Amino acid sequence: MTILSKGANMPVEAAAVRAVLGWSTGSGVPDVDASALLLTRGGRVRSDDDFVFYNQPRHASGAVTHLGKQPGADTLEVRPGALGPDIERVALCASADGGTFGQVPGLHLRLLDAVSGAELARFEMAAGPETAMIGGELYRRDGGWKFRAVGQGYASGLAGLATDFGITVDEELPAPAPAPAPASAPAPAPGPVPAPPMPPVPAGAPVPPPPPPPPAGHPGPGPRLTKGEEHLPVDMRKRLSLRKQQVLVSLNKHGVAGLRARVVVVLDASGSMSGLYRRGTVAGVVERMVAVAAQLDDDGEMQAWTFATNPARLPDLAVGDLPEWLGLHVRVGQSGGFIRRKPPRGLLPGQIDMRTVGIQNEEQKVIAEVRAHVRAHPVPDPTLVLFFSDGGVYRNKEIEQELRAAADEPVFWQFVGLGSSQYGVLERFDTMPGRRVDNVGFFAVDDIERISDQELYDRVLSEFPSWLRAARQAGILR
Repeated sequence: MTILSKGANMPVEAAAVRAVLGWSTGSGVPDVDASALLLTRGGRVRSDDDFVFYNQPRHASGAVTHLGKQPGADTLEVRPGALGPDIERVALCASADGGTFGQVPGLHLRLLDAVSGAELARFEMAAGPETAMIGGELYRRDGGWKFRAVGQGYASGLAGLATDFGITVDEELPAPAPAPAPASAPAPAPGPVPAPPMPPVPAGAPVPPPPPPPPAGHPGPGPRLTKGEEHLPVDMRKRLSLRKQQVLVSLNKHGVAGLRARVVVVLDASGSMSGLYRRGTVAGVVERMVAVAAQLDDDGEMQAWTFATNPARLPDLAVGDLPEWLGLHVRVGQSGGFIRRKPPRGLLPGQIDMRTVGIQNEEQKVIAEVRAHVRAHPVPDPTLVLFFSDGGVYRNKEIEQELRAAADEPVFWQFVGLGSSQYGVLERFDTMPGRRVDNVGFFAVDDIERISDQELYDRVLSEFPSWLRAARQAGILR
């Protein structure tokens, strides 16, 4: 049995698996339900029939079944081989009725071999004000299937989660039909019994009314216009516009649509990253993260660092400068020359001679440099650091010291693993005690180019709002 941390994944070879959502019951603990979404490569359901839950317990293909709930456990069974070729992922979801997941002790997800009953994996989940969650997912990779521990919460509830993936949500749902009572059982006492809100079902009931308009002075629902955006090439401008909408969708899910934050991006330039630079993966990541800065940052600019053996500050990235910035500072193939002795030809002003950056992994150095920059240049808004690396972490003690010390600073560190391995201490911060607030998020993806923009923004922004609330309560933020 494998203990998984958030973002970790493992291959699944069993012909059928059971995903068992578990928790500790007790007085005041909300009721919890498991459900599943069958998703195409675009991250959407084909129809409402691709939602499996207690009122629709079996998918038409027979590949996903809701087996039912017992005290403290709710179980889904998935047969990956029976899924149609257009289904890329099965999202294993949970909803809390009558409270939040922060009130649900012992929340975890277990993956079992449905034939032998052997426990394949276990994922302990931490949550706060969320009322819906993607606990994990089964997904196709290289002709097989893998399981990833996700742990992504939604403060907007299961309705927000489901509509994000294309489900038509009813305003009210019928409760699960109770088991028939024995003939000799006494009749229930008369009088109305208030029913708790239940998870949504597919179409068939009235659609919920639109939310009320924002109060006066509150930022409107649309994405922000960013200086210089009009100078971008047409195709890049269209991508940015759509991506800002998607960032806003993610922020809305957590009730922070009007959030402002300074955004910093940190790019691993160690030797193992060479292929990701050469294939343009890093350039693609930077372009996608520009939408986050454009929506969150007052001036739409993003500070940037690169690092390997040593850190190097890159020029700030303004939206209008994106095409030139990528060419100057995210140079395709340049990472392959980090170890060369001769300086590269034609370095332009602001470019980094990558020989000074080196090839090893020394994350603690760039973390310290970003921390120093934030202290030297305070702003009224919190700082979100988007830190991209393909792993190879080995300075665990030094990294932990830096990030523990940073827990009292107005900075949230979101680490994203780009499909390699050995993320070391970064995978353990979600459950690491001894800090005033949890100031570190981490998840890893096998191939970041294959996940949709909406899914990427949901993951990148999933823990930032929870940290904001905790940091304000702790007095770290005003």
